Amino acid sequence: MGIGASLALIVIGAILTFALNVRVGFVDLDVVGWIMMAAGALGLIVTTWIWGSRRRSVVTDAPTGYRRVEEREEYDPADPV
Repeated sequence: MGIGASLALIVIGAILTFALNVRVGFVDLDVVGWIMMAAGALGLIVTTWIWGSRRRSVVTDAPTGYRRVEEREEYDPADPV
């Protein structure tokens, strides 16, 4: 679950819990909203934890190797190398 899906679950759950006064026969929308907000918060925490562990990297300042560059004094574009 990504950050966007987690935020969407939180927003939809908040709308179901706080903004609607609709009664459905066998479903309590307040409970469904709280469950969706909890799932969204859990998904946001897990996604942040996973992405946070991926961004750790090791940077070294030591050169990895040296290259030798040779220069030619004469350059003829028609001459194949």
